[in-house]
Amino acid sequence: MPNATRSQPPSVRLSGPLAPALAGVLSVVAVCGGDAVARVFPFGPRRRAVNDLANQFVPFHAHLWDLLRGRADGGLLLDWQGGWGTSFLPDYGTYLSSPFAPLVALFPRGDVEYAVYGITVLKTAVAAAAMTFLLRRTGPAGVWWWAAVLGASYALCGWSLAEGTYNPMWLDGLIAFPLLCLVGEWAREGRRPLLGPLVVAVCWLANFYTAYMATLGAALVLLVRLAVTDSFRWRTLLRAAVTTALGIGLAAPVLVPVFLGSRHAYPGVVRDFAPAAGTDVLARLLPVTYGFATPAAFVCTAVPLLAGALLFRRDAPGRERWLWGGLCAAVAMSMQWGPTHLVWHVFATPNGSPYRQTFVLSGVLVLAAWTGLAHGLPGRGSLLGGAAVVLALTVGALPSPLLTPWSLLLAGAGLAAVAGALLLPRRGRYGLLAALLVTGTLLGQAAATTAYADRERLARLDDYPPWGAEHERRAAALAAADGWPAYRTDSGLPRVAGNDPLLLGGQGAAYYSSHTPAVLTETLAALGGGWTSRGRNLLSLDNPVTDALFGVGARWRDGEVVRTDTRLPLVTVRPPGPPPVYGPSPFRNQELLLGARVYEPPHAGACPVGTEVFLWAPDATGTARLGDRVVRLLGGTPKRRAALTSLGVQRVPGLRPDLPGPGELGCLDHDRLRSAVTALRARAATSIRVAPDGIRATLPPGAGTAVVAAPRIAGWHCEGAEPVAYGGLLAVPAGSGELSCTFRPPGLRAGLATGALAALGLLGVTVRRVRSGRPPR
Repeated sequence: MPNATRSQPPSVRLSGPLAPALAGVLSVVAVCGGDAVARVFPFGPRRRAVNDLANQFVPFHAHLWDLLRGRADGGLLLDWQGGWGTSFLPDYGTYLSSPFAPLVALFPRGDVEYAVYGITVLKTAVAAAAMTFLLRRTGPAGVWWWAAVLGASYALCGWSLAEGTYNPMWLDGLIAFPLLCLVGEWAREGRRPLLGPLVVAVCWLANFYTAYMATLGAALVLLVRLAVTDSFRWRTLLRAAVTTALGIGLAAPVLVPVFLGSRHAYPGVVRDFAPAAGTDVLARLLPVTYGFATPAAFVCTAVPLLAGALLFRRDAPGRERWLWGGLCAAVAMSMQWGPTHLVWHVFATPNGSPYRQTFVLSGVLVLAAWTGLAHGLPGRGSLLGGAAVVLALTVGALPSPLLTPWSLLLAGAGLAAVAGALLLPRRGRYGLLAALLVTGTLLGQAAATTAYADRERLARLDDYPPWGAEHERRAAALAAADGWPAYRTDSGLPRVAGNDPLLLGGQGAAYYSSHTPAVLTETLAALGGGWTSRGRNLLSLDNPVTDALFGVGARWRDGEVVRTDTRLPLVTVRPPGPPPVYGPSPFRNQELLLGARVYEPPHAGACPVGTEVFLWAPDATGTARLGDRVVRLLGGTPKRRAALTSLGVQRVPGLRPDLPGPGELGCLDHDRLRSAVTALRARAATSIRVAPDGIRATLPPGAGTAVVAAPRIAGWHCEGAEPVAYGGLLAVPAGSGELSCTFRPPGLRAGLATGALAALGLLGVTVRRVRSGRPPR
């Protein structure tokens, strides 16, 4: 394709910035218009927050707001709020390292969901602008509005509208693909040796997962570009590889801790890839379809029409036609074959949608469509061939149950409109009419697909209420009760989302991340905790013994904050002896960690009067009842696990609870618990200081084991002794009178060293260019 950056007339140069801007505007209009039609937040009463959007992305952005405003408990390395104290840098690198994420601080905290929505729409617009810029950079000069339409078509692909919109971190990959293709162009031309690695670094920092997929796609595009333009040189490939390696190296201080954080995480369910039915794959190429386990490959009808027409264009070189057509087919087929599926997904089938690389296919189709336009608008013959390709794909999709009447109507109308626009005379008002027809097709199909996906997500996925007055009241009550680090305040139940401590405040057990540490999940489960999402979404554990062990002095319960005096400080000293070894009973495990017997066994299925009755039935689903106390359980491993649950105080002798299935009862004697807590307080730290990267405490004299009420996750380092696990908690031998432990995420030093080497390499490139008399860009 000719290089559009040389010898452009003034009118073309003026249209240059207009094309990306127009693409961004079209994307915003389509997304917001579709959401408005569906009447979802923020344009109507229907909820937008589903699944991970509510459980992870919104709470993590709320926590970022707190960090940026200096209000968070913890820092970039260590989060004291979720999971009783967890590593934060891997979460930051997974959910919050996008350059767009800090924009959340421009909004009031109570409007965090508006902020996340605004960032999502902005990312879509930037993806459209980035693709449009790439197209203008690599294609003809005289059809700038076509570049805008195709760039917006890429940003408004089905993957973006159906999946990226509620996984907004993935949208950084949508932006990365055209940017990395641009880096490939610079490598092909021997330009921008400094800017190239910086762009790669930003893309990989923003979201390494989709950036990896975008990098694979950009590499394939570069190979085709080299072959088509007769510029294939091994030196060019080496230059591109070095550029990519330097960029990834610059991002290593975050990437390496993210990688190791995944290795220390509680394992998810291993799945075998099962390709989708071919008819369903073809159906997802059309607008207004939805399916969780199929590739959302829809892209405006103008794109497959022009890409198909390229195959029949006699004015295009045969190598160009078949290489681009072959690339589109190869990427599509690679999504359906097990080995290449694993390559796309970093060699692990994802737990969820198995077609997360689909945006690369949409980008390749757009580039193929633009390649055809490099030779001018298609003639009647090639246009007929392109229409035949679109119709053949549609006919192949007809047996699919994913098709809707709107799919066929909008696809047919779009094909007629775009084909008609391409057949119109190319000057004057006919040119304007053509632009309106093509733009209208894009906006209509994309908005309708957005609205349909909005409705289908609500019908098929878990949804959560938006931030409102009740959330405000709860957050205010938790803030008023906060006493950290003297004691923890737990956000309690019922939960709002998977990361309530980050969203509402406090320092609780609830935590949900791809990096949920295995030691945290296993410890919480041993003590009676519950979970969803196969052990990575941990629930708050409302139990007086665990509250005492973890220093919870206040928690939300039954619509208000409830305080307790049976709590321990964050650091206590236990008598000399081996650490507790957990067994199958959470009641016995709690007693082992507490160092005292506080539960009585039930007699003939009933607890003694005056004790609090607790039920452990992790696999039960249904209603448990004791007198007028009714509790709903939702268990069933491995996906869900019901938490240890209070059935209330036994007030009637011999009253047995009604249970939904097998379970174990424990009868808590609160007087015994108070006595145990009093004994441990006598051996507690006399002063405690927490920091964003560790904890320090003054210990009472004497031997024993200093135990910190935080999970013994990888990364802790303590002065004078190697930290150990005490029932899953952080512990060190006592005796020096001081405890000083700092937290450094695993891989941080290696990442910093790698980043430094990459920076030195980039510095070497700069010095070399300066010495050669070339500008250091």
